[in-house]
Amino acid sequence: MPPYRDARRALLAAAFALTLTAAGATAATVAQHPPYALRLDGAGECTFPMKKQIADRPWALQRLLLDELWAQTKGKDKNGASVRVAVIDTGVDRANPQLSGALDVGAGKDFVDPKGGDGTTDTVGHGTKVAGLIAARPQEGTGFVGLAPDATLIPIRQNDGQGKGNALSLSQAIDHAVAKGAQVINISQDTDVQLSADSELGKSVQKAVAANIVVVASAGNDGMSGQKRKTYPAAFPGVLAVGASDRNNERAAFSQPGDFIGVAAPGVDMVSTVPGFGQCIDNGTSFSAPYVAGLAALLRAEHGDWSAQQIVWQIQNTAERAVNGRDDYVGWGVVDPVRAISQDQEAPKAPVPDPGPPPATAPQAAPLQLTETAQERQERYGTYALGIGAVLIAVIAGTATVVRDARSRRRRLQ
Repeated sequence: MPPYRDARRALLAAAFALTLTAAGATAATVAQHPPYALRLDGAGECTFPMKKQIADRPWALQRLLLDELWAQTKGKDKNGASVRVAVIDTGVDRANPQLSGALDVGAGKDFVDPKGGDGTTDTVGHGTKVAGLIAARPQEGTGFVGLAPDATLIPIRQNDGQGKGNALSLSQAIDHAVAKGAQVINISQDTDVQLSADSELGKSVQKAVAANIVVVASAGNDGMSGQKRKTYPAAFPGVLAVGASDRNNERAAFSQPGDFIGVAAPGVDMVSTVPGFGQCIDNGTSFSAPYVAGLAALLRAEHGDWSAQQIVWQIQNTAERAVNGRDDYVGWGVVDPVRAISQDQEAPKAPVPDPGPPPATAPQAAPLQLTETAQERQERYGTYALGIGAVLIAVIAGTATVVRDARSRRRRLQ
């Protein structure tokens, strides 16, 4: 995981601690399903609010042809309805002008504050950054914008900087997102505690998948350890697990590898919104997942007849692959939003490895055929005979000359 800076080190380290159980959980429930703490998958080095905006277009958007990406939709379906994306995180701050018009505040909920709320409080900034990558509206003075700027966000505050978020409250947050009509759910947090499908969290994830919702989750930032291990909820069946890629379309060093990785997306030097005003730069798989969630929102808007599974397949099939199939580092490849939107003439099927080169075959000697006729062969033999005869005559004549010369020299000497 990228190193913390002084102020944020203590803040996010506290998120790892196991603290409170979700409000309303009975002692028996807690005993059966321990409230495993969830980690926020971002570096947490941003400050807010910012006094100035980041004017340039971020690198993760520079590689996209936004006009082509948005040629059909920016997040609204053919009837003009916005795709609904639930952001289950540390809340989404409504004060940032790029997000104020994107939120369905009435559908939001706060699982951290005992008094409840609408999910628009964010004391950490993590959830506001995640939300911006999905649906930040264009704003004068900055080149940053979300991938689906017409989508609607459901703000759900389920975690904070003191580690109050856990697997049980995440389960409740997912249930709330399902009830509020989410079509895409983004979860940028994880635990490496091995949870079963029968856990409360596992059941809630399966409920969301069964409700035809695209569930996107970050893989985690422990890739520097070199160990391949599952993190949850990303590793649950039906969840699109997202790793982080860098500017070279290679796995970011911190991105958690494993056999559950579905795709990778930009997660290094990511620009996004912060509470109050402005934008900042951050790193982590936390910011790769919403990049994919934004793409999922565009696909849902364009293809209302596609299932959530088909949306996932389309994202995987059109990703830029480093190998013929998938691997444990970037899954089926680094997502390509423009390709996913433009190569959509047929309903997608499950991804398969690319065909490799044909297998090599052993070389075979080419058969030789004699095309000489019998007459040609006789003429050739006759030519050989004449040539040999001429050579013999020359040899005999030469020998006779040598013998004659030798006799003449002997007579002179006598």
